[in-house]
Amino acid sequence: MGTELEWKLAVPEPALLEELLAWEELRRLTAEPLRHYHMRTTYFDTPERLLTRRRLTLRRRMENERSVICCKAPLGAEDSHLRGEWEVEGDELAAALPRLTALGAPALLTELGELRPICGADFHRRAVLLRLDDGSACELALDAGRLFGPTESLPLCEAELELKEGAPDASLALLARLTERFGLAPQPLSKFARARALG
Repeated sequence: MGTELEWKLAVPEPALLEELLAWEELRRLTAEPLRHYHMRTTYFDTPERLLTRRRLTLRRRMENERSVICCKAPLGAEDSHLRGEWEVEGDELAAALPRLTALGAPALLTELGELRPICGADFHRRAVLLRLDDGSACELALDAGRLFGPTESLPLCEAELELKEGAPDASLALLARLTERFGLAPQPLSKFARARALG
């Protein structure tokens, strides 16, 4: 099982993402070249919303030309930033589900009936690996695009900081500096939760 520990920050407008990328401290910590992705995500659930009720997320995401099917499940309290994450490459949802459970995803995935697309997202991501002063590493991802419900859509603009290696202390300190320097606020809801709430 992969374990994901990440924090989201709401960014009021895309122009602020450019300011963030130009921030001197960010440039100092950058360990690899900036990566660019076009992300097209579709989230699935049963007609009865069984996955949502179990706090599971199932998605198919096109990352440029790479198709990835992923299941996420919270670990710990409902407001925890720690999640279990399992993913496999592939185009077919039905074929991916047993592969996900073989990796440790909840067995419920292979017991589902009909799955339907319920919402989605289409956005551009710029991501960079940061090597922090204590030797730990985190990834900063800057996303701009739209979230989609059945008939409505919503602008998406946010920053994500995800721990990749080491203890979280230095990442949390960087998160605090980002929040203060650019006047950002935590984004408590996932992309899925915001898209699911759309009509």
